Amino acid sequence: MGKAENLKRLMSPRHVAYIGGRAREPAMRMCVDAGFAGPVWPVNPNHDTLAGLKCYASLADLPEPPDAAYVAVPAPATIEAVRELAAMGAGGAVCYAAGFAEVGGDGAALEEALVAAAGELALVGPNCYGILNNIDGLPLWPIGHAHRRVERGAAFVAQSGNISLNVTFNQRSVPFAYIISSGNEAALGTGDYIEALLDNPKVTAIGVYLEAVNDVAGFSRAAARALDHGVPIVAIKAGSSQAGREIAMTHTGSLAGSDAAYDALFDRLGIIRARTPAEMLETLKALSVTGPLAGPRLAVFTCSGGESALIADMAEAAGVALPPPSPAQREALARELPDFAHIGNPLDYNTSLWGARDALERVFTAVMDDGYDAALLVIDYLIGSGERDDVDNALDALIAASRKTGVPAIHGCSLSESVTEEARERLIAAGVAPLQGIDHVIAAVGAAIAYGARRRALDGGTASLVLPPATPMPADTTLLDERESKRRLAEHGLAVPEGRVVDGAGAPAAACEIGFPVALKVLAPHVAHKTEAGALRLGLASEAEVAAAVAEIASALAAGSFLVEAMIGDAVCELIVGVSRDAQLGLVLVVGSGGALVELVEDTRTLLLPADREAIAAAIGSLKAAQLIAGFRGRPAGDVDAAIDAVLAVAAFAEAHRDRLVELDVNPLVVTPRGAVAVDALIRMTGQ
Repeated sequence: MGKAENLKRLMSPRHVAYIGGRAREPAMRMCVDAGFAGPVWPVNPNHDTLAGLKCYASLADLPEPPDAAYVAVPAPATIEAVRELAAMGAGGAVCYAAGFAEVGGDGAALEEALVAAAGELALVGPNCYGILNNIDGLPLWPIGHAHRRVERGAAFVAQSGNISLNVTFNQRSVPFAYIISSGNEAALGTGDYIEALLDNPKVTAIGVYLEAVNDVAGFSRAAARALDHGVPIVAIKAGSSQAGREIAMTHTGSLAGSDAAYDALFDRLGIIRARTPAEMLETLKALSVTGPLAGPRLAVFTCSGGESALIADMAEAAGVALPPPSPAQREALARELPDFAHIGNPLDYNTSLWGARDALERVFTAVMDDGYDAALLVIDYLIGSGERDDVDNALDALIAASRKTGVPAIHGCSLSESVTEEARERLIAAGVAPLQGIDHVIAAVGAAIAYGARRRALDGGTASLVLPPATPMPADTTLLDERESKRRLAEHGLAVPEGRVVDGAGAPAAACEIGFPVALKVLAPHVAHKTEAGALRLGLASEAEVAAAVAEIASALAAGSFLVEAMIGDAVCELIVGVSRDAQLGLVLVVGSGGALVELVEDTRTLLLPADREAIAAAIGSLKAAQLIAGFRGRPAGDVDAAIDAVLAVAAFAEAHRDRLVELDVNPLVVTPRGAVAVDALIRMTGQ
């Protein structure tokens, strides 16, 4: 049986073995108390019973190979237990012990031995808490937790044990079907757990806490499948990777930071990025209870001008549209609201209808029954004030209006603590997500809108989203000079200026052959940034100017070879197109506003390769420079198709040399009304 099938056994086991001593008795009792229907088998040669259960002296004495095992013994003994479990045909094992690769030194060798011992056994960890299965009532978990059984719900996979533990104690009523503490991920990665969770139709959404994606191919395959199945993923990414950028010679190396690369990964795969655990929990709740939204049109109800203003301020940035009421809506609302009420969206129905359940239902229904994709009521429980019934009445009205109109409803409180557990549970049972904290409310609604839009745009075509495996950083790399870099890129379709490579004496004649004006550049791989080095002269209009420029440069630099090139006129804008290598995610493409001030302008978009024409066109279209290409303030428009073709040519070169390329820069790519030409280029790669 393969590892994937064994992981399914571990995730939904028929029986479980606990390997350890008396310190594991609370965990065994939790398993029994949670209502797990299968047998629980303690294994320890020194006890007759543990936690009131018959204790087996060895794994060989068990009635049959366990589907799941919790191994809580020191690291060397863990390896032996895992080896025996694998040999007997067990499903999987949670390895609680620390002291493996996370401690360095000999720990790395111990972890290698553990993986070898596991073979096809589904190995969780080591250095992890384990798995909480709240569907089957099976906490493969070492200590107390605060979750109860559910029929369906979200899952959470975390490379941090403490964050996974904290999540179990959240006061937000997020219905969790599984919580998985994955630890070192020695044998199974986050992508493997996502794959297994997708096979369970009771899992509604998946949250992940990532410090690194160690298998980008497997992770992207799992995430693409989740997108295809309509199971949203919400990710928190911590830490950054500088591998591959410490020797960066290009602008791209400084622009394509790890965080930008992970944003590109998440955008590609339709993964919602949360910046905090609280934001992740609220987003998972919205997606699990209300689900993805069919469009961006949101109706908002408040009884406060302040809350209305806050929501209006936040909505645009979150991709939430607040269309104003239609004339028919205004007429219907005018019959219910006092003359001083301001009818708009958000609708502040003010305190005149406070607690008036029937009137609020009529107001909510009148608004919701006019083409909105969702409705949000913002109202806080004033805990301790004695006004709970009035808030309950408003929520009852919202639930009734949602059922009557079929429009999904959401409750939000401006302060995260201003809703009772009882109210949260009642709302969830009614299919209304109770979201906590106004900023998290709007972020979660925006995420539900964006996820729905991403799925509709893909229309099931997710196979192209899967990324190839990341390859190691090439050794013994060479920085090619500009002329050679351009030659190689031109072979893949990139347009470059006409040019000649000459010594200083031959530069004036070469300029005459090309035709004035020309650019004069020092040709040397070590001069990566010519402007800063004083190795570039532009717009030279005569032989005399070329000769003078050669003499001036030669007096400051040891310049043996020069590149003389035709100047590119009619520039509409300048772009940068570059590729760098991320040790975890592979080749990273950057496109943005280019030129000498590229790092100051910071107008860039990041994609992972491979990328298709549609993705590249969208990236260019999202730049501030897109306004220049479109013809800013009456100026001539640029050739956007040629710009897209140029980026595709760079991407094609990178793909053709995926295992050898370290980084490349095309800066600037000059976009004109009739083309796009690479004026400067550098490539670093291994081999010739």
